[in-house]
Amino acid sequence: MPGEKKKEVLDLLGSKRKKPVAAPAPEPAKTTKPKKAALDLLTPQRRKKSQVADNPAPAVEDSPAPVASDSAKEKTIQPLRVEKIAPTPAPAAEPPALQAQPVGSTINVRVPVPVADLAALMGLKPFKLLGELVRMGVFANPATLLDSDQVAALCEKHGFVYERVKREKGAGVKAPTEDVREPEAVAPESEPEDMLKTRTPIVTVMGHVDHGKTSLLDYIRRTKVVAGEAGGITQHIGAYSVQHGEHVITFIDTPGHAIFTEMRARGADVTDIVVLVVAANDGIMPQTKEAIMHAKAAGKTIIVAVNKCDLPAADPVRVRTQLMEEGLVPTDFGGQVECVDVSAATGQGIDDLLELICLQAEVLELRANPRANCRASIIEARVEQGKGNSATVIVQSGTLKIGMPFICGPFAGKVKTLLNDRGENIKRVSPGMPAEVSGFLETPNVGDELVEMENERKARKLSEERQEELRRERLAIPKRSRMEDVLAMMGDGTQKAVLRLLLKADVQGSVEAIKKAISDIKSEKVECEFIGAAAGPVSESDVLLASSSDAVILGFNVKVETNAVRVVKSEGVQVKIFSIVYELIDQVKDAMLGLLEPETRETVLGHAEIKQIYKLNKGKAAGSYVSDGKMLRTAEARVLRDGQVVFDGRMSTLRRFKDEVEEVKSGLECGIRLADYDDYEEGDIIECYSLEKIKQTL
Repeated sequence: MPGEKKKEVLDLLGSKRKKPVAAPAPEPAKTTKPKKAALDLLTPQRRKKSQVADNPAPAVEDSPAPVASDSAKEKTIQPLRVEKIAPTPAPAAEPPALQAQPVGSTINVRVPVPVADLAALMGLKPFKLLGELVRMGVFANPATLLDSDQVAALCEKHGFVYERVKREKGAGVKAPTEDVREPEAVAPESEPEDMLKTRTPIVTVMGHVDHGKTSLLDYIRRTKVVAGEAGGITQHIGAYSVQHGEHVITFIDTPGHAIFTEMRARGADVTDIVVLVVAANDGIMPQTKEAIMHAKAAGKTIIVAVNKCDLPAADPVRVRTQLMEEGLVPTDFGGQVECVDVSAATGQGIDDLLELICLQAEVLELRANPRANCRASIIEARVEQGKGNSATVIVQSGTLKIGMPFICGPFAGKVKTLLNDRGENIKRVSPGMPAEVSGFLETPNVGDELVEMENERKARKLSEERQEELRRERLAIPKRSRMEDVLAMMGDGTQKAVLRLLLKADVQGSVEAIKKAISDIKSEKVECEFIGAAAGPVSESDVLLASSSDAVILGFNVKVETNAVRVVKSEGVQVKIFSIVYELIDQVKDAMLGLLEPETRETVLGHAEIKQIYKLNKGKAAGSYVSDGKMLRTAEARVLRDGQVVFDGRMSTLRRFKDEVEEVKSGLECGIRLADYDDYEEGDIIECYSLEKIKQTL
C-alpha cells in the first residue's frame, strides 16, 4: 500500500509538469503608430534604448517563456506617452576681448574691476600693474578686484583719464552719461524787480571776553522774542530772530571769530552787519582789535555798541577815541561808524541799537527772491541722538521746504524736518530766517552751502562727482599766497601785486616799529597791505583770518599755539617766525625784490636713456646711457615717460662705474639716482637742466 500511494503522487506531479503554458496575448495593432511617432521624437540615444526594449534578443529555445500577468498585459497595451523634448541650447558665446585704449584717452570701467581687465584696457601686461600695486602696498594677483581709488591711481600713472561707470538697476547697457551740475547762483540785482522781496538782515555780535556780548543777546532775546516765550525761552538752535516794531532781525548766536572766519574761509559771506561790543570801563582790548580786523577784512558794516554805560567807571568818550586809532571814526566825530551807548543790565539804549540795525538794513537794501532756487548757509552742525545729522542754516535765497532734495558740500540729502528758533515744527523758511534742518547723510562743515536740486537722482549724481573730485584732491596741499609767489597776481601787468601780511609780535611797541619799517619799502609793482597787526602768539583765529584773506603770517618773538599748528597744516597758510627784527625786515624786502622776477631761465644740459634698473640696499638706481649733452650731479633733473613728466627734482647720485663723478658726457654710460624717486622704468628719459634767476632792482 505505501508503494501504491507513492506511485500515485509521482503520477500526479508528472501530469502537472506537462500542463501547457498559456501564450501571451498578441498586442493590438493600434499601438504601433503612436509608438513609432514617439520614437521619431526621441533623441538618438533614447531612441536606441527604446528599440532595444521593444526588440529583445532571441531567447534560448529550451527556456520557457515567462508567464504574463494580468497587470503586465494591461500595461503593455497602453499607448506610449508622447513627450516633447526641448532642443539642447547652444553654448553661450564667449565675451569679446577687451580692446586696448590709446594713452591719454578716457577709460570707462565699472568698479570693482579685475587687474587683468584693467591691464587689457591699458594695453599692458598684468605683471606691470601688479608691480605698481606692490609699490602702493597692495599685494594682488590678476584676478584681484580693484576699487575706484586704486584704478584712478593706476590710470593717472599711465596717462589715462579714469571715468567711473555707475551700475544702473535693470540695465545691462551703459546709459549715456548725463552732465549734472549745481544750479548757478543768481545775484539779487539780476532777478526781476517784481520777484524781489525785502529780506531779514543777519547780524553777528563780536567783541572781547567779558565785555557783555552774551548779556546783551540775552536781554534782547528776553524782551524782543514773540510773546509767551519771554522769561522761559529755550534756545534750540545757534541763531534766532527777534521782532522790533515791523522789522525782524536774525542774530547768529555763536562764537564770533571762529564762525565768522570759518565761513569766510569757505566763501560763505552770510553776515550783513557786525555789532562790535566794547565795554565802556575797559575800552579797546586785544580781542576787540582782532574782531575789528575780521570785520574789516570781510568788508561788512560795523555798528559799535558801547556796553556797561551804567557803571561809574564808564567812559564812552575814551572808547570813541580808541576806535579812531583803529581806523573806525564814529559819526559823533564826523565819521561813518555808528556808535550807541547801551547797558545790558538796565536795557539802556537797546531799542536805539535795534533801530540802528533796521535803519542800516534799509540802507543796504537787502532783498532776495523767495521763488528762486533755494540756497542756505550752514552756520552750525551737530549729530543728535534720535535725530541723526542736523544743522542750523540761514536761508539766503529761495524758500526751504520739507521734502526738498538738496546737495550740501559733497553729500546729498533730503529735508526731513524743519525747526524754528523756538523748537516748533515748521514747513517752510523764507530768506534771511534761521532754521534747524535734519536729513543730512553726513555732518556738513560750517560754511558749506545747501543748494536745492531738481530731484534726488541728480543730487546723488552730483554728490558722486564731488566725492570723486575730493579723492583726487585729497593729497593736494591748498595753494595759498607765499611771499615768493605774489607776482602771479599781477595778471597782465596792468595792476600791482598785493602782498597781504598779518603781523604778530611780543609787545605792541615792536608791532608799530615793524609795521612802519615794512610800510617804508616802496615799489612800483608790489604793494604791502596789513590785514592785521597785534601783540600775542599766533592763534587759530589768526590762521583762519590769513586763510580767508589769502595772507602771509609774520611773527616776531612769538610762538604758534598748538591748535593753530593743526590749522596751518590743513589750510596751507605760510607762517614765518623771526627772533631778529632786521632778518624779518630784510626777508620781506628780499621777497619784494623776488616778486619782480617775471621769469626763471631754464637751460637743458643733456638727456640720458634708462637701459637697466638696479636694486640697492636703499632704493634703486638707473643704469643710463647719455644720448646727448652731459649730466651734472649738481643740476636739476626730470623723468620723461612717453613724453610726460613723471618726476621733477634734484639729482642725488651720479656714478661712472663705482666712482662718484661730477659730470658724465655724451656717449658714456652712468648710474643715476634721483632724490626721493624709485619708480624707474626701462626706456624712460632723464633730462638734466639748470635754472638761472635774473635779479632786478626796485
